[in-house]
Amino acid sequence: MKILVVSQIYWPEPFPTTDMCEGLRQLGHEVHVITDVPNYPMGCIYPEYKGGKRRREERNGVKITRTFTVGRRNSTLFRILNYYSFAISSTVHSWFLKKDYDVVLAMQASPIMMVNAALSYARRAKKKCLFYTMDLWPASLSAGGISEGSPIYKLFGWVSKRLYRRADRILITSTMFRQYLKDNFQIADSVIGYLPQYATAQFEQMPPSSQKDTVDLMFAGNVGAAQSLVTVLDAAEILKDVTNLRFHIVGDGSELENLKKLAAEKELSSVVFHGRKPPEQMPQYYAMADAMLVTLTADPFVGLTLPNKVQSYMAAGKPILAAANGEIPKVLAEAHCGFCAEAENGKGLADAVQQFLDTPDKSRLGKNARAYYESHFTRQQFMKTLEQELDALRK
Repeated sequence: MKILVVSQIYWPEPFPTTDMCEGLRQLGHEVHVITDVPNYPMGCIYPEYKGGKRRREERNGVKITRTFTVGRRNSTLFRILNYYSFAISSTVHSWFLKKDYDVVLAMQASPIMMVNAALSYARRAKKKCLFYTMDLWPASLSAGGISEGSPIYKLFGWVSKRLYRRADRILITSTMFRQYLKDNFQIADSVIGYLPQYATAQFEQMPPSSQKDTVDLMFAGNVGAAQSLVTVLDAAEILKDVTNLRFHIVGDGSELENLKKLAAEKELSSVVFHGRKPPEQMPQYYAMADAMLVTLTADPFVGLTLPNKVQSYMAAGKPILAAANGEIPKVLAEAHCGFCAEAENGKGLADAVQQFLDTPDKSRLGKNARAYYESHFTRQQFMKTLEQELDALRK
């Protein structure tokens, strides 16, 4: 197949769509990605891409075209400019593409407008378009403090409905997305399929852990408002007297400096900030962890998601301690691989940590996590299903 992919976030930005596209290339398909000028997660254009540099590249056989993008920086105005600059520039670019692609794949994260170029090309070339939906819109806006009753939320509700209803097929990453799409946009159940994310291969073979005197709990990933890492600091404060306990935060994002400041104010010596690390170094950090942390805000729509870090944690065979509602506690309960408190509940997370500390056979939780990953979240299963879905649409 010759596949046109539209994904606002792509290599060298840290995001799973890169491995998905390269996986399709490894299966023998021709893949062309239309993407942005790299600026995620910190919002500043990467230096090596400034001034119009590297707009056409090829990586591991995947052809990459980068269209005009305004960096999102750290303000609402620039975030809106970021969203629309890519949506408009990628759509204009799609007008001039040859009509020889077999199928179109839209990697739909945030914002929903990133799929516009995919739909525009599909309509012009009379091809089918598949959405791979990692974030729900406009539900994702509520995590940023935009209320459901606001004019902005209602506007993007209308935009989202128009775009979702134009998709020929929607693959969802969380089972709870299905009802939202049906209730809010009247998407037919037959249009929706379930395809959870997977962990990249680097997490499937962990380096050996070294001997140590501490119990190390680790959060890895984007450090933003939706992750509610204040909950981790609250739990760390409650557990201050557990002298050998350490909380590690590996990653970067809009809330990192605020969290560092709060940890200093609370004198939380047990909390260690490592900053953002290259993907190839992450297995070393996972290896030092006795358990992994995942937290989300209490927003009901955020709870519908299953963040990709859960699959990575499971692939690494690590117990998981969480403070989240919705899909995450459901998956952890099915896997029997950890303990979960309610979202934004620092006391509940502290109790979950204590429960983990009191568990005699901690390794069993990690083995359960790995077993669940192998049954539900492997890359091989994912790529096989995605290939079948795309092939069905081109016929």
